[in-house]
Amino acid sequence: MSKRDYPPGFEQDIKNIAIDFDGVIHNFDKGYHDGTCYGEPIEGSLEALKEISRKYNIIIFTAKAKPSRPLVEGKTGTELVQEWLEKHNVMKYVKEITAEKPRSQIYIDDKGYHFENWNDTLNYLRGEF
Repeated sequence: MSKRDYPPGFEQDIKNIAIDFDGVIHNFDKGYHDGTCYGEPIEGSLEALKEISRKYNIIIFTAKAKPSRPLVEGKTGTELVQEWLEKHNVMKYVKEITAEKPRSQIYIDDKGYHFENWNDTLNYLRGEF
């Protein structure tokens, strides 16, 4: 993607890579559980963050960061994710943590569906995944 593919003022977003937290960086093996960030790093995730950050701005997106989410142990979801990243010494590679879909060159998400056309998409949904 070139800079001319972005509206004026958003050229810096070319360097953004958006990465989901649960199921991509942290194993999320207990589901919601108690709302904390309890899981272990997914194999290779910490090393990948370090490598990706050399060329791109990493933006972590997660529903945990939604402002409407209740506090867990007196902390916001954003604070919990940040603490987890700090515990694993990778917060310094992350530009931002957000609940919003950021402007990004690519999205890395375990629950994403790669859209190609509506016919295939409807058939996929009719098969109920």
